[in-house]
Amino acid sequence: MLLSLVSVGGFGGLAVAGWGFSELSKFRLKHETVALLEPGTLDDAEEFTILHLSDLHMLPSHRIKQDWVAALSVLRPDLVVNTGDNLSSADAVPAVLRALAPLLKRPGLFVFGSNDYFGPRPVNPFKYLVEKKRKVSEEKLPWEGMRAAFLEHGWRDATHQRHEFKIGPVRIAAAGVDDPHHDLDDYAQIAGAPNIDADLAIALTHSPEPQVLGQFEADGYQLSLSGHTHGGQLCLPGERAIVTNCGIDRARASGLHKFGRMFMHVSNGLGTSPFVPFRVFCRPSATLIHVVEKR
Repeated sequence: MLLSLVSVGGFGGLAVAGWGFSELSKFRLKHETVALLEPGTLDDAEEFTILHLSDLHMLPSHRIKQDWVAALSVLRPDLVVNTGDNLSSADAVPAVLRALAPLLKRPGLFVFGSNDYFGPRPVNPFKYLVEKKRKVSEEKLPWEGMRAAFLEHGWRDATHQRHEFKIGPVRIAAAGVDDPHHDLDDYAQIAGAPNIDADLAIALTHSPEPQVLGQFEADGYQLSLSGHTHGGQLCLPGERAIVTNCGIDRARASGLHKFGRMFMHVSNGLGTSPFVPFRVFCRPSATLIHVVEKR
């Protein structure tokens, strides 16, 4: 009897793993709408759109993912925001650039995560659910070349930098920090309120760590964009996260929420670590954020 139960459990585990693996290529485009602009800002336009991408965790073999991301260019977003963890191997930069090539023609902002700087580490999938902070690996990834390509195409690096620019009628103030999950952030470099003349103030951080979000919120940023959580990755039905792998609470592990007076959007990402290639009740996604005028 015990042997039968073990056999059933083993087959059940394999079935779940097979299902979780198959979910990796079932990409979705999510939509969120948030009213942040003062009346009259958009002139005759209905909205300002931000395409939020995060956690590609790309390998050269991820051709389906590359094609799906490239096809997002048909959305013609006003702004593309990439919140990091693009790489899963040292030879993946060309694959990332292939995926992003059409989107690099649009205005863009980015910050990096630890998996842009360091290669992934082997991890027991069950330990993923323990929420224990893992050290980065010693494998250095070629992030400098990827950054140079982003900059060459006109995307702005928001890592410990403040930017002010205009897209159409919308004046944007943006700032970001390096990955706070591994203590790479230095908010003092960008501290202070965004330009009061900006129509939209955007904050970027790879990981939605509350201490950093609190600083952005206190300074008056309207919308923060982050990733890192994978939405929980191994979730309960209804995309209910079991863990977040950072300091944010499970209820805000993905999607659009409030953090004090600031809105925050957490992407559940488009990839996973190659050592945990499963998603359960949490399909990979990108998000088109529709920023509209207040009523």
